[in-house]
Amino acid sequence: MRTLFKPSAITTSICLLLSAQPVFALQDTAANSDESVEKITVTGSYVDGYNAHSASGASRMELAITDIPQSVSVITSAQLDDFQLNDINLALDTATGVNVQRIETDRTYYTARGFDITNFQIDGIGLPLTSGNNHAGDDTAVYDRIEVVRGANGLMTGVGNPSATVNYIRKRPNAEDELNLSASLGSHNLYRLEADGSYQFNSSISARGVAVSQDQDSYLDRYSRKNTLLYLFLNADLSDNTQLSISHSYNNSDAQGNLWGALPLFYTDGSATNYDRSTSTSADWSNWQVVNNNTVVELNHFFNEDWRLRATYSQKKADEDSELFYVFGTPDSQTEAGLTGYASEYILDDKHDLYDVYLDGDFDLFGREHQLVVGVNYSKLKYTDRSLYDFTTGNGFPTIADLNTWDGNATFPTLADGEAGSAVKQKQKAAYFTSRFNVLDDLYILAGGRYNKWEAVGTSYGVDRDVTESDFIPYAGIVYGVHENVNLYASYTETFQAQNELDINNQQLDPVVGESKEVGAKFTLFDSNAVASFAYFDVQQVNLAIADPATAALPPTDQRYIGSDGIDSHGFEVDFAGEILPNLHASIGYTDFSISGDDLVAHYTPSKMLKIGTVYNIEQVDGLSLGLNMRWQDDISREQGVVAAGFDNAGATIVTEQEAYAITDFLIKYDINEDITLNFNVFNVSDEKYLTSLYWAQAYYGAPRTYSLSLSWAL
Repeated sequence: MRTLFKPSAITTSICLLLSAQPVFALQDTAANSDESVEKITVTGSYVDGYNAHSASGASRMELAITDIPQSVSVITSAQLDDFQLNDINLALDTATGVNVQRIETDRTYYTARGFDITNFQIDGIGLPLTSGNNHAGDDTAVYDRIEVVRGANGLMTGVGNPSATVNYIRKRPNAEDELNLSASLGSHNLYRLEADGSYQFNSSISARGVAVSQDQDSYLDRYSRKNTLLYLFLNADLSDNTQLSISHSYNNSDAQGNLWGALPLFYTDGSATNYDRSTSTSADWSNWQVVNNNTVVELNHFFNEDWRLRATYSQKKADEDSELFYVFGTPDSQTEAGLTGYASEYILDDKHDLYDVYLDGDFDLFGREHQLVVGVNYSKLKYTDRSLYDFTTGNGFPTIADLNTWDGNATFPTLADGEAGSAVKQKQKAAYFTSRFNVLDDLYILAGGRYNKWEAVGTSYGVDRDVTESDFIPYAGIVYGVHENVNLYASYTETFQAQNELDINNQQLDPVVGESKEVGAKFTLFDSNAVASFAYFDVQQVNLAIADPATAALPPTDQRYIGSDGIDSHGFEVDFAGEILPNLHASIGYTDFSISGDDLVAHYTPSKMLKIGTVYNIEQVDGLSLGLNMRWQDDISREQGVVAAGFDNAGATIVTEQEAYAITDFLIKYDINEDITLNFNVFNVSDEKYLTSLYWAQAYYGAPRTYSLSLSWAL
């Protein structure tokens, strides 16, 4: 695919912006926040409809989206409620530029701009996912909204990929007492009950609580999952200037008949398999229990109206226990023989502790007001996992005669052999600062940096994970107002990821550095009821470890590595959110990019994606709304090797293909009165059959057309 610009266009655009003289006067967004910008802070707020004007995940400054020199999308509570996006996977399906890679029923990867998304934060605080993927999903009931900052986000995360950062903004106590109850019924025996309440004990103490119970079978044979979620947030005003809060969430996911791996995608003759959508490789005893506990303590102190200190302690624990069944091999197209089962037990204990303290405020310099954030961060992670197998009884590797008719009846193995696992400890120390300088009335420069020191000790499945690395990560951005409703911007930021591979001199390779360059324009439209943006980006991951050709003939333990150019991703994004016409709310995003440096990633990653969510309130029928939620992606593929000898097409390349497809959901919402609302949702209206991902060499089919009916009652 041809690129719109050469990479050098980024540098040229930044220089033009820096040297440009003002043409139109841009009103200071901060000065007009009460009139034109609906301010949203982490202490609790409400976003009406699909238009969130501000976000804080990119810099810890609560800025208007038009003043942030990076691509930012916000999934609002209205979107989550309208389309019943109760799972984080469903929510991120709607985010511009984000691809949800469902590789299994209970394990998911996320990508943006060709790179894995590993940084997930809660109210701006968080660490990369331990294994780079999410187990069991997350219920969205505790979140007020979800911010997605695309590109590298070195200031707030430091470590990770130059893909995106997902920032969950949690629900906090409201100013008034409220209680909202909802119940849902749906396809495949869906039952969901949810309660969400806010209560003011007195003028100083308040609370917010959420409870969810969900039980659902599946279109997949033998699969079902029960979820229990409990969340409590307590807030106390210790004085007029000091607030203390403590919160805890408990999330229990109990999956039965879950996938470990997925369906084989081709036969021995190279032709594609085509199973029923319900076909599953799970055994009837497969299960995966995931319990997450997350505690957050936060102290906010306001020295005056300009300066605030925020200190946060966060602890997250994950406890997983699973008995899994994997199917491997290549079936024969005539007999379906050739598949073998593979049983395992997997146990994980994972604990994150994170401390973060920062000072933010406004200051005057040269007659203008500027902003500054200065902070320190310390985190530690400890995880152990263990895998067990059955190599001795004969039940650990049973033959699967025909996956089309297999009912999951596999003798339960004795999982006591071949113990392997991980025991790793990680520490990260960081100091960071962000500044926003009001250079001219319509020109802002954002500059900052983060110093990270990263340490890890331990082993993982026989591989040494000891590593010590440090790096300074710069951030620079500029926002220039060419009109009161139009801002141009440019930015440069980085992330880094430590590597433990050694070079030919037995020296540890330098970190993988992700560089993200972006230029674009942002617009406020329709009397500030909508925000639109256009971005061109160039993202590179450099110094990625690859095998040194000079050591290719040596045993694996003696091989050494060199740093490569890695992966380059460049393209553009268009994003829109807000009210287009009276009563018509929409969220629209389009992404078009190409990847070079890794053909495998380029082929299995959709390079074009379109996301549309829209709801129209019908004036002629009071309380009635119709909605449409659609995501489209272009075709993807994956090379799977070559056809073996003995076939007419021996030596031919085997390619699995998934043609372009669109998944469309439909909504009918009716407000029976101001307190009671009825939602009827249809998912995958066209009953499209598609593979959920080609991230791995196996895959399974997405859900067919399904339905849900929800009743919400505000007391």
